[in-house]
Amino acid sequence: MTDTPEDKVDAPTPPAEGAAPTARFNHWRLEVRDEVATLTLDVAGQSANVLSQEVLRELDQALVGFEAKPLKGLIIVSGKPSGFIAGADVNEFEKITDPARAAELARAGQHVFNRLAALPFPSVAVIHGYCLGGGLELALACTYRIARDGSDTRLGLPEVRLGIHPGFAGTVRLPRLIGHLRALSLMLTGRTVRAKEARRLGLVDDVVPERHLLRAANVFLSTKPARRRAVWFRRVPGLAPLRPMVVRALTRQVQKKVNPDHYPAPYRILELWQRAAGEEQEALSIGELLVSRTSRNLVHVFQVGEALKREGNRHPHHIERVHVVGAGVMGADIAIWAAYKGFTVSLQDRHAEVLARAMKKAHGFFKKRLKEPRAVQAAMDRLMPDLAGNGLKHVDLVIEAIVEKVDPKREVIKHVEDTAPPQAVIATNTSSIPLETLAETMHDPARLVGLHFFNPVAKMQLVEVVRGAQTGEEALNRARAWACAIGRLALDVKSSPGFLVNRILMPYLIEAVTMVEEGVPPAHIDRAAKDFGMPMGPIELADTVGLDICLSVAEMLSGPLKLEVPDRLRELVEQGHLGKKTGQGFYQFSAKGKPKIPAAKKQDDVPVTERLILRLLNEAIACLREGVVEGTDAVDAAMVYGTGFAPYLGGPMRYVESLGETGISHSLYRLSQEYGKRFAPDPGWAQPELFGHRSPRAT
Repeated sequence: MTDTPEDKVDAPTPPAEGAAPTARFNHWRLEVRDEVATLTLDVAGQSANVLSQEVLRELDQALVGFEAKPLKGLIIVSGKPSGFIAGADVNEFEKITDPARAAELARAGQHVFNRLAALPFPSVAVIHGYCLGGGLELALACTYRIARDGSDTRLGLPEVRLGIHPGFAGTVRLPRLIGHLRALSLMLTGRTVRAKEARRLGLVDDVVPERHLLRAANVFLSTKPARRRAVWFRRVPGLAPLRPMVVRALTRQVQKKVNPDHYPAPYRILELWQRAAGEEQEALSIGELLVSRTSRNLVHVFQVGEALKREGNRHPHHIERVHVVGAGVMGADIAIWAAYKGFTVSLQDRHAEVLARAMKKAHGFFKKRLKEPRAVQAAMDRLMPDLAGNGLKHVDLVIEAIVEKVDPKREVIKHVEDTAPPQAVIATNTSSIPLETLAETMHDPARLVGLHFFNPVAKMQLVEVVRGAQTGEEALNRARAWACAIGRLALDVKSSPGFLVNRILMPYLIEAVTMVEEGVPPAHIDRAAKDFGMPMGPIELADTVGLDICLSVAEMLSGPLKLEVPDRLRELVEQGHLGKKTGQGFYQFSAKGKPKIPAAKKQDDVPVTERLILRLLNEAIACLREGVVEGTDAVDAAMVYGTGFAPYLGGPMRYVESLGETGISHSLYRLSQEYGKRFAPDPGWAQPELFGHRSPRAT
């Protein structure tokens, strides 16, 4: 059972006797009935429709054939159950190295969509599932757009997340359709909208149930209502005298989120809009962005994420009912997210007040995300408080998420094994304890797998799927597949102290605290990390996670990794200053949980960024050498999706590739001479075979 079943779109009616013959394409099916043509996109050999050069050429051929035909209309529909069109074929991006060639391909796409827009009869895009990027730009070129009702229908222009902007005339057509500010918001954020919000925005003309999609399309073709256009007051911000003022205001907002040196695409969108640029300027701009370092690295991040999805979906999970033990922050959030994604979940805790707090939190989350009262109630009905733990007897997956201590976890896991059905997968959300330690009291340790979520669960995409020495393949496959079913990227890691993410992150955090002990202001350390591209500085991150948790993990890893835990960290924990949750840590926090960070004082004599990042890179190489994961892509996926490591750099190993491992090794040696043996280069730097395997598969 998953969040919302992906229903198949209505198949076009087969040609009746005397109907026009079906044209032959590799990716499109053409059928004509009663002077209405239906073009069905079903890209060969792929589970999702994408707009490759070949797909666009075939569409152009079909449209040329329509121009002289006396048709009443054209319907464009997807033959894939998963959605309409996911966008351009990202795999083709890496083959383009010349800005002029990239601009030429953008012009080619614009030409095809202009031909579609100029047909002498109306056209309708029938949309279900995802309609993204180039797919939405195709739909924008149609006369009308009909969307399937349902939470799985999502429309958007997410190109900015790949370091580019729409290139098939989307920057031109979208403002005309929905208004300038709305269009800029969608393009600058890359966010997607559900079908009903798309109708409210004016992005689609109607939203109907699946069974009425083709009927609604034919009604639009026969009645030919006036084409949508943004109402007058939404066109006002686009008046020439007002554009500079709008751009200044939006630039200030964008600068709060992204550095123009790291992510130029949103600023280029604003520049094009201010100039009221046309299709040619759009093509030239995307040509430059597509071959930039930022875009190439963001495409790399996207591709390693897609590889994890494919791996996770190779096996079925056979999971419908989930039981979570522990209704604290992590346990509650895991249970809430699983229920939100459509699973039946029972949430157990020893304390009724903790369960009540979790249920209140769930209601607020569902209300914010789902909005419609019936959908909120349905989600609440899927999440059941379970003080006595009765749900254990009828589940397919159990997730232990109690306090990070060995003995209590062992006790819970032993009880779960004795109570849950024998086919149920048993998972622990431990963040650092080896599974072999937790499985010592189990009769069948093959059932135990790690599912390490990251906080906050609703935002962090990564889940570490931990393989213990005795973990069975069936448990791993089912756990991995279930993580994908709830919309998470499942990365296999070997059971070892800290697993992957915490192990790589901890030396980075410890080095930051060490610099605070040396007298470097915390604000300066955090500013250096953010200037590098981190979403949050290491000191603020430690305060946010909880200094007690940081200390616990650091002490657990201090032996295996030979970490020296700074006295300053111990002192703050002993004083009860645990960070955000107590209102005081390295920083003071407001009543709303915002850190009061003073202005950063520059310390030119301390190589802050170099010390932070090289500690992190050195530990990443150690993890590769020890086989915690297999392949450099796995490290990149883990650190970008699990910690937010500077996406514009493509991940730690992509960054190493750009600098050269020899140079980094020399820098580490130099730092070790000045700051101590903790900077000694790991032996893995001298093993070139570690840098050649890019598959994000676990050992």
